[in-house]
Amino acid sequence: MKVIRLICLVAVLMNLSKQHVFAQKRVVIIGLDGFSVDGFKTARHPNLDKMIADGVLSLTTRPVMPSVTLPNWTSHLTGSGPEEHGVTDNKWTLENQRLKPLETDKEGYYPSIFKILKDHVPGVKTAFYYNWAELPNSMNKKYFDEISFEWKDKYDSNYQRAFDFIVENRHSPTLVFLYSVHTDHAGHSYNWMSPQYITAIEQADTAIGIFLDKIRAEKLYDDTHFLLITDHGGHPKSGHGGTSMEEMQVPWAITGPEIKRSGLTNMYNSNKNTAMVIARLFGVKEKDLPKCWTGSIPDGIFVKKK
Repeated sequence: MKVIRLICLVAVLMNLSKQHVFAQKRVVIIGLDGFSVDGFKTARHPNLDKMIADGVLSLTTRPVMPSVTLPNWTSHLTGSGPEEHGVTDNKWTLENQRLKPLETDKEGYYPSIFKILKDHVPGVKTAFYYNWAELPNSMNKKYFDEISFEWKDKYDSNYQRAFDFIVENRHSPTLVFLYSVHTDHAGHSYNWMSPQYITAIEQADTAIGIFLDKIRAEKLYDDTHFLLITDHGGHPKSGHGGTSMEEMQVPWAITGPEIKRSGLTNMYNSNKNTAMVIARLFGVKEKDLPKCWTGSIPDGIFVKKK
C-alpha cells in the first residue's frame, strides 16, 4: 500500500513539475536589421543554421510597406501594419505622427506584444536590447522590465545583458527582444551584398553562437523558443525603401518545443504575424488580443497538441 501511495505521489509531483515548466514560457527574438534573403543565402552562419534546423524557416516572408526600419519593427511587435499602428517612417515619435493609430493605451502608444503579455501573463518578464536609437520610439517603455541601448553599432554588451536577464528570470515566463542594426548599416555604407555586408552577417552569427552556447550551458536552450526576424532586405544598388523583391522578401524563422521541424517552407507570412505567434506561445487567448491587430498565425508551424 505504501509503495502504491509513493508511486502516486511521484506521478503527481512529475505532473506538477511538467505544468510548472510549461507555465514558464521563454521566447527570445533575435533581430538583425536589413537582413536580406540573398545575404542569408550567401553568408556563412553555422550557428543560425544549427538553431533553425530544429524549426521552420521562411525565405518568402513579406515586410510591410514602406520597406524601412521603424514601420516594420513596429509591425513585428504589434501584429499590425502602418495603416493600423500609424508608424509610417523612421521619423515617427509620439509627438510627431501624421496618421492616427486605431487604438492607443493611456500614454498614447499602440498596443504592443509587451503590453499584451503584461496584461495577460502573470509574472512575465520582458526585456528590450537595441543599438539603433530610434527603435523603441513606438513602444511604451513601461512594459519593459529591462531596456538597454548600446552605442556605435556595438552589440556584445547587450548580448551579455540578455543572457544575464534570461538566467536571472529562468523561473519566470520571459520575452527577450535582442536586436542589432550593424547589418543594415553595413548595407548602407558599402551596399547590400558587398563583402562588408556579408562579413557583418557572419559577425552577427558568431555573437549569436556564443549567446546560444551560454544558454545551452545553463540548460535553458531546449525549453526556449527562438525567433530570427528582420525588418526589410536591400537592393544591392538602391538600398531599401522601395518595392523590389530584394527589399520585399526576408528571412523569418522559429524554433522551439512547440514548433514543427519542417525546415524551409513556402508558407504565406508577413512581419505582421510575429506578435500573433508570440501571443500564442504564451497562451494568450484570441479574445484578449487587440481587435485592431490584423496579423495571423502562419499555417503549419505549431505541433498539433494530442
